[in-house]
Amino acid sequence: MNGVSSDQRRYELKARAVRQRRTRQRIIAATAALHREVGPARTTIVDVARRAGVQRLTVYNHFPVLQDLLGACQQHFLTRHPPPDLMSFASGDKGGGLDAALVALYSWYRAHRSIEHNVHRDRHLIPELDELMRANADPQFDAAASAHAEVLGTTPASVEAASCLIRVALEFSTWELLADRGMADADIARLLWQAATCTAKEGVPS
Repeated sequence: MNGVSSDQRRYELKARAVRQRRTRQRIIAATAALHREVGPARTTIVDVARRAGVQRLTVYNHFPVLQDLLGACQQHFLTRHPPPDLMSFASGDKGGGLDAALVALYSWYRAHRSIEHNVHRDRHLIPELDELMRANADPQFDAAASAHAEVLGTTPASVEAASCLIRVALEFSTWELLADRGMADADIARLLWQAATCTAKEGVPS
């Protein structure tokens, strides 16, 4: 009897763990969907609970603080829609890699414009979201800008100038502004690649 009871207990615990994982995933997926539709600032826990088919308390049990939910949502989205590896394009071909990197990034931005627009619009309205992006996305863009600038620049000053310009080129808001003016992704990439190349060669006018 004790053996049967132990087996039954293990089965029940395993089944409960599976249910909890599924519930957690429903909450995360619901949050991601709402971020795409209305944005993080307009997404409430009540909305998440309703979309996930759970009680509000259940959301809090899985994600006691907003930072945890935002982090899980970010991981969920990026796992399913990985952005291009910008560092992999930083080669020694004097900037051709930057052009290709920007085309790849802008194509990704276009494919996921709704959620990217909402997240970037709301990041400064939600301290936890801004902190998350400062810890993850921003440093990756900083590193990519520096790597590509090292390929283009010939002096410390020209590398720094090119890095600053490339960092601007990597921003979603930069792409969106030019895309809204009717420019194709390849044309935006080529324009900013040329600007970065020119800056790396000539530096910033004094």
